[in-house]
Amino acid sequence: MELKRVVVTGLGALTPIGNNIEEYWDSLVSGKSGSAPITYFDTEKFKTKFACEIKNFDFNEYFGRKEIRRLDKFAQYALVASDEAIADSGIDLETVDKYRVGVIWGAGIGGLETFQEEVKNFANGDGTPRFNPFFIPKMIADIAPGNISIKHGFMGPNYTTVSACASSANALIDALNYIRLGYSDVMVTGGSEAAVTQAGMGGFNAMHALSTRNDDPEKASRPFDANRDGFVLGEGAGALILEEYEHAKARGATIYAEVLGGGMSSDAYHMTAPHPEGKGVVAVMENCLRNAGLNPEDVDAINTHGTSTPLGDVAELKAITKVFGAHAKSLNINSTKSMTGHLLGAAGAIEAIASILAMKHSLVPPTINHETADENIDPELNLTLNKAQEREVNVAMSNTFGFGGHNACVLFKKIEE
Repeated sequence: MELKRVVVTGLGALTPIGNNIEEYWDSLVSGKSGSAPITYFDTEKFKTKFACEIKNFDFNEYFGRKEIRRLDKFAQYALVASDEAIADSGIDLETVDKYRVGVIWGAGIGGLETFQEEVKNFANGDGTPRFNPFFIPKMIADIAPGNISIKHGFMGPNYTTVSACASSANALIDALNYIRLGYSDVMVTGGSEAAVTQAGMGGFNAMHALSTRNDDPEKASRPFDANRDGFVLGEGAGALILEEYEHAKARGATIYAEVLGGGMSSDAYHMTAPHPEGKGVVAVMENCLRNAGLNPEDVDAINTHGTSTPLGDVAELKAITKVFGAHAKSLNINSTKSMTGHLLGAAGAIEAIASILAMKHSLVPPTINHETADENIDPELNLTLNKAQEREVNVAMSNTFGFGGHNACVLFKKIEE
């Protein structure tokens, strides 16, 4: 069967460097860091005392008091970002066939704060199992797309993908395929995460995964720098409206980009560490190119997973060099995690948005905080260091990888009518 063309018609973002798409993009191209001392809890006894939190957003103005009580932060973030994307798409919610509109959302963890607080309250009690009746529906990872569909009446496919930090990229690929195969006309997709909690920070610290640059948190996320010492935990959400091309064209929608394809693979190597030669990363990029019907030389820019970990950054760049060969030196390669931190299950969504906006504006956001070259990284690679670079971007790739060896890759292209 002939696959349908799929395009992006709406974007929404709630990030540590901007509470909507415009703010997010402006911060990306200006090289703004979202990392700062944690305000949510006392960090005196924690190894890492900073993160990339959402800032200056009053959720009490967005949600009613009852809604706040019934929604974990990750679900609140999902609703804020998806509402922006739906509005941005211009879809007429009164006339669209809601049985043909679905929601596929990514979350690596889900309602961690809810789980943490309920267990703490039980542990501090007398053993009587007094739990909030909203405990389970607030916590479960699938509740974010559930609440999006309930709010808008979308009755198409509805579920959550969970693949650690690759979750929202996997959600995007699933949404792409539902439309490609003709099962849906419109999909709301993306991801959200709210893991800046005592359990989240403590757990990642125990793994030695987080940077401990407490004396200079703004510069702690430093992908590709020789002195990187771990990632900076972030939170927030990114949302995209994917739509069948003819459906979008018929209603006169503004189209940001075409989604050409997605690839997936597994490292099959280690619970948390990447394969040192990036074998799974090579496979996922090759799978994505094949799925999109493109050659390596067709790609202009890659938004890397680039978490700022000693092993991961080198392995990914080795893989890029293997897949793209001599063309790797012609690419603009960047890591927007240097500004947003690592949004775990939401990373794939907000980074896909960054790739799409780079195409729209012919401007590649920088990899900030780079000071010292790493002798293990090819100096001829253009890592878009410290300053945004103007460039015509016709095809952009976005890489996202998760603990457990989950790899996902998505390719976007400027729309051709």
